[in-house]
Amino acid sequence: MSSKPKKAYPLRLDPEIYAALERWAADEFRSVNAHMEYVLREALRKAGRLKGRPEPPAEADES
Repeated sequence: MSSKPKKAYPLRLDPEIYAALERWAADEFRSVNAHMEYVLREALRKAGRLKGRPEPPAEADES
């Protein structure tokens, strides 16, 4: 991981969304904050918007 300081950002979420994130984070043995960062990083990577981490090639559908 990077040694850059993290940006603090206040975020307001619907309680239902937060509860779902909390359950998902627990299933993955992460804090809610760490899981939110993971989900955002993956979405950015898949969209090709995270510098230095290209999207891997899509697997060919063999059906």
